Amino acid sequence: MATKTKTTEKHGANGAHKGPALESAWIRAFKSESEWPDKDEFLDVVYWARQLLGIAIGVLWGLVPLKGFVALVLFALVNAGILYVYCTSFQKVDEEEYGGAWELTKEGFMTSFAGFLVTWIIIYTGLHSDTRLGL
Repeated sequence: MATKTKTTEKHGANGAHKGPALESAWIRAFKSESEWPDKDEFLDVVYWARQLLGIAIGVLWGLVPLKGFVALVLFALVNAGILYVYCTSFQKVDEEEYGGAWELTKEGFMTSFAGFLVTWIIIYTGLHSDTRLGL
């Protein structure tokens, strides 16, 4: 019974392998006004795009160097703004189909924030810290 469940999870309910479907989701992610028959696929794209964006912003904020509350607020605004514009202007999805603007805005936000913080702290400390570790 456990083997059947694992096979269904791996290949989907109809027995088709999910590999090409995942690839087509990423291809559709870069094409404007793509069709998203599976809402979870689009939310997965939003989630992973937000993770990459969080790390990229962390590197940028560390290089600039931004610090303090201003950097945190700017991260939230830039991260939420870019993904919102991507969803509504580039993909032209109806945000109400996904639970409204707030649901799209918060999809993966906290994990993106964590990735941003780690990246930002490492880059900022490595480049702009006056104290060096004496090992």
